[in-house]
Amino acid sequence: ESVRHAAAAAARKARDLGTKSFSSIVHGAGVGGFALEQAAQAVAEGTILGLYRYQDLKNKAPDRADPERFTLVQFDESKVSAVEKGAELGQIVAEAACLARDLINRPANYATPSDLAELALEIAGEFDTMRCQVLNEEDANELGMGSFLGVAQGSEEPAAFIVMEHNPGREDLDTVVCVGKGITFDSGGISLKPSEKMDRMRGDMGGAAAVMGTMLAVGQLDIPLHVVGLMPATENLPSGHAYKPGDVITAMNGKTIEVINTDAEGRLILADALAYAARFEPKAVIDLATLTGACVVALGRGMAAGAFCTDEDLLGRLQAASQTSGERIWHMPLYDEYLASLQSLTADLANTGGRFGGVGTSAMFLKQFAEGYPWAHLDVAGVTFEERPPSPKLPAYLQRGGTGFGVRLLVQFLRDWDGAD
Repeated sequence: ESVRHAAAAAARKARDLGTKSFSSIVHGAGVGGFALEQAAQAVAEGTILGLYRYQDLKNKAPDRADPERFTLVQFDESKVSAVEKGAELGQIVAEAACLARDLINRPANYATPSDLAELALEIAGEFDTMRCQVLNEEDANELGMGSFLGVAQGSEEPAAFIVMEHNPGREDLDTVVCVGKGITFDSGGISLKPSEKMDRMRGDMGGAAAVMGTMLAVGQLDIPLHVVGLMPATENLPSGHAYKPGDVITAMNGKTIEVINTDAEGRLILADALAYAARFEPKAVIDLATLTGACVVALGRGMAAGAFCTDEDLLGRLQAASQTSGERIWHMPLYDEYLASLQSLTADLANTGGRFGGVGTSAMFLKQFAEGYPWAHLDVAGVTFEERPPSPKLPAYLQRGGTGFGVRLLVQFLRDWDGAD
């Protein structure tokens, strides 16, 4: 992580100086003690992430152009291939994270569920090993996804349940499913959010953005796993058609849910996605979601994702990937007692457990739909959008806006997979 910080700071300084090209040694590979490939990867990641800017909708070009060329220097010719391999990996991972950043930064009218679906189809079309299926609202209805459709019914934008598969049909490979919350704009629905900073709610699809970026990297790296990316995508808006507090909806697994708060919508679309994930008989399922403000209160803004997990081995793998990737997670408890707060008079579950323990009750809600496989839930609400004022204490590769959190973590997790039970 220190190597990434240093590389990003150097790259930004090179841009500020107006340089067209610059070079660097492979930081960390000497006295730092890192393997040469790993160090080269970190330098490449930091450089690309540090230079990131979102310019798509601006007519005026930035005052300083990005450098055109960056060269890693290695004096021992026998080690050049390791540097090349690490740098290529770092470029793939960082550019995938930048894709996730782009999606989070895009205004909601440029990143609708249909837009996400088109991008998924485009990415899948780049690889012979990948396919993509987009389930429309009629498909979702036939599957019994009443929880997903309940959220979607308030919007004029058609919802899309996106299914991407790398190495589909490969029964000789382990299956890992990544699920990303894809609320492309969250007004809170009938339980309307305050107007201040509501524009930031275009980033409520940060989980889906991370899964999209991960699938791009998975295809480029041709990871030897059957990797499935599920992205339920919809807006959450108030209208005459919107679901209401007190309504009861039925999820894909047959469980009924009383809607206490329409702003607790992310767990509703994830409920159907987690139930759908079971059909792949996965070795592991990981969901990423900007789920609760309670997680930000608990851990702080920009600090770490809250991690809930039903399997010690899966948790250990995620923690190891977190350590290597620099994307921090913090283990949170899944106490059975949280379920008591989710009792409903009219349904099997309520969709919120009230003010206290909100991050825990939300995870316990999801657990009711993550059945039959090892499961981890990452609440990334505090780490998906960077809003802290600039400071030397913050990583130089972070800029105001989307962070792309989760791409580096998931790619490292999948690369490290060894098929353990």
